[in-house]
Amino acid sequence: MGEEAMKSKTSLVFAVNGERFELQLSSIDPSTTLVDFLRNKTPFKSVKLGCGEGGCGACVVLLSKYDPLLEKVDDFTISSCLTLLCSIDGCSITTSEGLGNSRVGFHAVHERIAGFHATQCGFCTPGMSVSMFSALLNADKTHPPCSGFSNLTAAEAEKAVAGNLCRCTGYRPLVDACKSFAADVDIEDLGFNSFCKKGENRDVVLGRLPCYDHTSSQMVCTFPEFLKNEIKNDRNLDSRKYRWSTPVSVSELQRLLEVENGVSVKLVAANTSSGYYKEEKERKYERFIDIRRIPELTMVRRDENGLELGACVTISKAIEVLREQKNVSMLAKIAAHMEKIASKFVRNTGTIGGNIMMAQRKQFPSDLTTILVAARATVKIMTSSSVQERFTLEEFLQQPPLGDKSVLLSVEIPSWRPVKNDSSTHNILLFETYRAAPRPLGNALAFLNAAFSAEVSLSEALDGIVVNDCLLAFGAYGTKHAHRASKVEEFLTGKVISDEVLMEAIGLLKDEIVPDKATSNPAYRSSLAVTFLFEFFGYLTQTNAKATNGWLNGGGKEIGFEQNVESLKPEAMLSSAQQIVENQEHTPVGKGIIKAGARLQASGEAVYVDDIPSPDNCLYGAFIYSTMPLARIKSIRFKQNTVPEGVLGIITYKDIPKGGQNIGTKGFFTSDLLFAEEITHCAGQIIAFLVADSQKHADIAANLVVIDYDTKDLEQPIFSLEEAVEKSSLFEVPPPLRGYSVGDITRGMAAAEHKILESKISFGSQYFFYMETQTALAVPDEDNCMVVYSSTQTPDFVHQTIAGCLGVPENNVRVITRRVGGGFGGKAVKSMPVAAACALAASKMQRPVRTYVNRKTDMITTGGRHPMKVTYSVGFKSNGKITALDLELLLDAGLTEDVSPLMAKGIQGALMKYDWGVLSFDVKVCKTNTVSRTAVRAPGDVQGSYIGEAIIEHVASYLSIDVDEIRKVNLHTYESLKFFHNVKAGESPEYTLPLIWDKLAEFSGFNERRKVVEEFNASNKWRKRGISRVPAVYVVSMRSTPGRVSVLGDGSIVVEVQGIEIGQGLWTKVKQMAAFSLGLIQCDTTSDELLKKIRVIQSDTLSMVQGSITGGSTTSEASSEAVRICCDGLVERLLPVKTALVELTGGPVTWDNLISQAYQQSINMSVSSKYMPDFSTGQYLNYGVAASEVEVNILTGETTVLRTDIIYDCGKSLNPAVDLGQIEGAFVQGLGFFMLEEYLMNSDGLVVTDSTWNYKIPTVDTIPRQFNVEILNSGQHKNRVLSSKASGEPPLLLAASVHCAIRAAVKEARKQILTWNSSNQQGIDVYFELPVPATMPVVKEFCGLDVVEKYLEWKIQQKNI
Repeated sequence: MGEEAMKSKTSLVFAVNGERFELQLSSIDPSTTLVDFLRNKTPFKSVKLGCGEGGCGACVVLLSKYDPLLEKVDDFTISSCLTLLCSIDGCSITTSEGLGNSRVGFHAVHERIAGFHATQCGFCTPGMSVSMFSALLNADKTHPPCSGFSNLTAAEAEKAVAGNLCRCTGYRPLVDACKSFAADVDIEDLGFNSFCKKGENRDVVLGRLPCYDHTSSQMVCTFPEFLKNEIKNDRNLDSRKYRWSTPVSVSELQRLLEVENGVSVKLVAANTSSGYYKEEKERKYERFIDIRRIPELTMVRRDENGLELGACVTISKAIEVLREQKNVSMLAKIAAHMEKIASKFVRNTGTIGGNIMMAQRKQFPSDLTTILVAARATVKIMTSSSVQERFTLEEFLQQPPLGDKSVLLSVEIPSWRPVKNDSSTHNILLFETYRAAPRPLGNALAFLNAAFSAEVSLSEALDGIVVNDCLLAFGAYGTKHAHRASKVEEFLTGKVISDEVLMEAIGLLKDEIVPDKATSNPAYRSSLAVTFLFEFFGYLTQTNAKATNGWLNGGGKEIGFEQNVESLKPEAMLSSAQQIVENQEHTPVGKGIIKAGARLQASGEAVYVDDIPSPDNCLYGAFIYSTMPLARIKSIRFKQNTVPEGVLGIITYKDIPKGGQNIGTKGFFTSDLLFAEEITHCAGQIIAFLVADSQKHADIAANLVVIDYDTKDLEQPIFSLEEAVEKSSLFEVPPPLRGYSVGDITRGMAAAEHKILESKISFGSQYFFYMETQTALAVPDEDNCMVVYSSTQTPDFVHQTIAGCLGVPENNVRVITRRVGGGFGGKAVKSMPVAAACALAASKMQRPVRTYVNRKTDMITTGGRHPMKVTYSVGFKSNGKITALDLELLLDAGLTEDVSPLMAKGIQGALMKYDWGVLSFDVKVCKTNTVSRTAVRAPGDVQGSYIGEAIIEHVASYLSIDVDEIRKVNLHTYESLKFFHNVKAGESPEYTLPLIWDKLAEFSGFNERRKVVEEFNASNKWRKRGISRVPAVYVVSMRSTPGRVSVLGDGSIVVEVQGIEIGQGLWTKVKQMAAFSLGLIQCDTTSDELLKKIRVIQSDTLSMVQGSITGGSTTSEASSEAVRICCDGLVERLLPVKTALVELTGGPVTWDNLISQAYQQSINMSVSSKYMPDFSTGQYLNYGVAASEVEVNILTGETTVLRTDIIYDCGKSLNPAVDLGQIEGAFVQGLGFFMLEEYLMNSDGLVVTDSTWNYKIPTVDTIPRQFNVEILNSGQHKNRVLSSKASGEPPLLLAASVHCAIRAAVKEARKQILTWNSSNQQGIDVYFELPVPATMPVVKEFCGLDVVEKYLEWKIQQKNI
């Protein structure tokens, strides 16, 4: 062997977007993640950090591996926030920029995302692009697709982005963009897009679609040739030299583990466990051992005894292998269940061994262990003494945690052999898996998972089906590991399945499957265990024996299951229809043009604050927050009293400079503290700002901080609203903001024929879940100045806050904001302390300081939506017409006022969508020892609108009248609308709600579908449907807004506004308005051509002053109007120049010639203005109606939104494509509020739903299956901006239709239970208040936690009659 070959490897070599990277192993910290490297050491910023847990998909990249023996490249998505950099040695990484970009041309994926209007804030879009590309790439590997299409099916297209989170779009356009590549989809059936007009010839449409050729996808260089050559000549790594080792055999692994005595070692396969056990990121391992190159750990063996999988086989590979086993339906069902574990980009690297070890060592609530226990799997272990032992998985899970020097080698799923060998009977193996989780397609831990296997046979003698043997495994319900219900198994074995036997088995099961005390929703989880057992055995009871006789005698070992296996084949779920009118009157205003910057967002080139390259000597900050609600801060120190690596200091209120103030917010009702001082007043309050040499070091060190508290002689903290009222812990609300009474409540109540008194409703909170967390970069400048880049909706207020904190004049501070990766109100007030802390640290240390707040800290410190409690009394006539409503609200503001005094107006405005006759309205804003609440999209309005629906539902229930009739009889006339809303009601023709109400019934077939729902409910025991139609009225207020338009010498145009692009399409509408307004000069250049010359630039508080907040849904139209005023000024200056040119040349004048002439004449080509709404136009009402149909599984509480139809009045939309996206996105965010999202605190008021693991926003699989939207192109609204209306927040209120539909379905379930309790109807309330959100446990509880037992009792009773 030559000397060269003897040399060991000293570096990592890999590629990113075709570019070679070589890193010396001696210089790498093995704990470095791929996302850290890509974002900090390469120019590729498309890879975003959304959660750091593998739960959102923002950091998804394509990883490609080359097998030199097979000469084959495998391409798959991975989560780069979990992947360790050292583990990609020899691999190639492709990011969204690598697919295409503005320099070399965008990829068809980018073009179609843009053309389907599938991007808003854009922060998640690069990850979406990579997920789509990966799906296309792999679908087309097996055989060439039809020209212009992919082999991808519609169902696969839907799943392509199933693990990626998006808070803006509502997912529908993203799915449609991906579906446009599928050959089994007609593009005319997809949503509104810029490629296809209804009725156009198919060939014309296909010709307009951005070209997709599967070979062009191959041309994206996912694995460069140079890397193939290096792999073929690869050398082994000397395991003794470096902290990262890659053994290639079990014996080498044994030697490494034996040598490392007393050294902390981390065995690495995928590192996905660090997404759940985040403390792993903080632990300092001395050695990392990558075990993926050991053949014994990656092998797959099939023989007559069963299937053996090495522990390092990925979950995705395991699914593929299991599906290859033809006609073995048990394995197919295991594979189908495994597809619901995590997301595809986690399954692609996460291993079966890693999942099992998390369950065995750390009690991870694993699905995999449960289903493998039911399959009677065994595991092979290499012990610390190098002995290989085999255990059943069940035995292994019950053993003490496996030692650090022992290794799981493989898992074996045995072939099934009948227990009862009797030639006279056919023994049938039944195998099913179950899970109940917030998301049907995965990416969510289960409330309960289970898997059952049973060998059964038909007994003619006993006239029933006999259980010869069974295994019942349950997991994820709050116990240490998957658990067998052995007493139930023993009881059932040998018995004929009957209702009586099932009842007895259920009684045993309840005693055996008992969640631990600390487990959430214990009663729900226990009821699920009963449900799953009933679903498995219920159809085998004696009453059904004859029906099952056919398949039992079919002779096949597993006959009767193949139909179920067929049903595992995926089908497309989602469809949509949009009716949109594009107005040509003010073109290009009114056209659904592609959103400005959409392609840049898809490719990942759009720059967000954290994408700005760090200046030299940049430092990084992390917040330290209180975990106590009311306590003195005695000291701040580190664990073990040693300063962690990289820490340079901790900034507290004591570091505020002389002349400065300890303020974190300024500009609203009061200034809030930046840092707690001697006393912290709530858990989650910011105490300090830790500064380190990297964001990673700052975050780790912040978690190592210990705060010593003292609560002696302090009052008890206030958590409840009732306690706040009792102690007069209330904020004063200025009189104009308190809300107002309408009419005389005494008279209204006196006119009532019926009354409901003192009824109550309560609401929890909701977190913003913007994809980009809070972030800022502060750079010290000359002369004691500070430049701050802030992700904010309020640059001017950030500016004021920083100046006040530093004690400098405001002209010493400059705040720049280009775009924001999602706001929803959370980047208004809550962005101020983030920027102020960076500025303070930068001022003190005289170095740039930035922070990117981690998701957990962001969720704990930002507060979210206002919880509230409502008490109402309502009077009404016998026909349901309400005569009076008396409403009292307690609002939880948290520690400080923030924007809470504004809430009453929002609540009342939305509540007054109905004619209440008269209204008495009183709101108390309570101060509690919790983090201050703030504005969240539709603040107050969404609660106010729902309060109205809850009252209407209650009245309908009281009178036993159809709720839709009660809604209709209480809709406003124009006269009553004006009585309640005064001048905001506008002119009579503007009141379009009655029109929309009737139109939606026709548009959605509402009345016909109600009959279908009734028929469905009559014929289905375990699934009930509900359908509901609700209106929404939303008050918006216009605000003064500045603008500037400048024309440069070459005719290009620069537009500046203080409105911030947060995904709502503000830049796009502003560009359209500028093109229209400048086009009025009528040059020989069209408005569409002018559009291409316009650029909207970032907000700069020293360039443009007197900006306001970007919020309230009206900033786009106000900014557009400010720009129109500027353009009018420019047109006025240019008209004389144009007239002179026409006289001189005698012909048409081009825009460029006109501007050239204006410059020669030194005409000022920059105009600034400020739009100022007057009293008559300052506020107006928005209208919409939605009908939603749901199906509730009353056994599990799972709700499927089958269909939603929306009609929304946008006036004359400035851009219907943008407004459609706002309508759908707002509705889906509202759906999260009403169905899914629980923002919970512990007994100290500290937020505990603080990650993607326990806070679930809507995903592709939870949005309406059919989602139809019509944008009403209503008549002239002369007082509006070109007759347009707002769209950002009002549609969120319409999601209440889903909650009301769930209530209707639950009501049907409760009625059914009444029929099973004919002898005892007590305990079932006719009226019930379904909580918000109506999560699965809530829905199941109201359907009946004991519904199975009640049903079986009824059946048994019926047989005995």
